[in-house]
Amino acid sequence: GRPAHAALVARFGAGVLDADGTIDRGALASVAFADPGALADLNAITHPAIGAVMAERRAALEEVDAVVLLDVPLLTPAHRQLLGLDVVLVVDCDPERCVARAVGQRGMAEADVRARMAAQATRTERLEGADLVVDNSGDRARLDGEVDRVWRELLARAEAKAAGTG
Repeated sequence: GRPAHAALVARFGAGVLDADGTIDRGALASVAFADPGALADLNAITHPAIGAVMAERRAALEEVDAVVLLDVPLLTPAHRQLLGLDVVLVVDCDPERCVARAVGQRGMAEADVRARMAAQATRTERLEGADLVVDNSGDRARLDGEVDRVWRELLARAEAKAAGTG
């Protein structure tokens, strides 16, 4: 029922649907990431719809006195202005560790993980656009510490902005 649903089914067929008629993300991904043309079609269908929803949600929170986080998997430099982002936060990890985690923890096929990663911004591109970075190369305890560190920084920036000094 979402804006891109009908276009996705028209382009990729009923094989990308679950029994209840919703998009089976795994099935869609296996088709899209196997063919650059299919991936381009997927992006052309979904990105405008997702961008519109994100912009609406961001606008609805404009006057909220809180830190608002948006998860933008395919972040580009244009998103900063389009979505009015104050800070770009990147969660970073060595690509080989990412592959190993996706295979080991999520049961994904290595080739699928690598195809998805190849369709995204490079690690260098992501880091160049970051204001803050969460290092996710260690264990869970280290990640918790990184999240706490960055959260404190986000709160400090929000306070500075509210006070007119940031």
